[in-house]
Amino acid sequence: MCGRFARYSLSRELERHFNTHPSSFEIQPSYNVAPAQELPVIVLQQDERRIKKRRWGLVPFWAKDISMGARMINARVETLSSKPAFKAALKHRRCLIPANGFYEWFGKAGSKQPYYFHLPSGEPFAFAGLYEIWEDKEARPGAGPYKSCTIITTEASESVKDVHNRMPLILKPEVYDAWLDPENQEVARIEELLKTGYVKELKRYPVSRMVNPVGNDKKECMEPLKESGD
Repeated sequence: MCGRFARYSLSRELERHFNTHPSSFEIQPSYNVAPAQELPVIVLQQDERRIKKRRWGLVPFWAKDISMGARMINARVETLSSKPAFKAALKHRRCLIPANGFYEWFGKAGSKQPYYFHLPSGEPFAFAGLYEIWEDKEARPGAGPYKSCTIITTEASESVKDVHNRMPLILKPEVYDAWLDPENQEVARIEELLKTGYVKELKRYPVSRMVNPVGNDKKECMEPLKESGD
């Protein structure tokens, strides 16, 4: 799964790297992004990549309330086209979720060691994501829609699997256009893209357990753990 990640690149850097329209809001750095938080995501609107806000934890359009989002922070790539929560979004509401790295834990419960994974180049990247727009039919007039997203995960590659058996699906830049294209609604074609168009080689290092509490959102969360005695 993917339950925490870091995104410290600021608005201008993300706009340049992902070739997006200038954002209408300032993107603040976060070294310990957690579920239920609001994320910047990239969607295609009017043939332009645009940065929008989505809450992490997908709420399907047919849900009775938003509580379902707590269970939908990740979507397994193997069941995207069959699971009711993701079927419609897979065809019509795909997005890129910018990040600089992500965390996974290894070891026994109570003493798990966190690791930080990143691209060998150190550049920002994008998780494959889905988003939804949910509206409360019984809400008072003027209440806005609830906009949410989920991160797609896949079986861990060689560079990850000895720490965790799953990993977030990081798209290769050359498939961004096809992933975002709203005209691309053929499920078989989308699934093939996800099988072949993702990054497998990552670097990692152990980090402090400071990252464990959600409230710790500091650069120190992603800094390499010093060896004992340093």
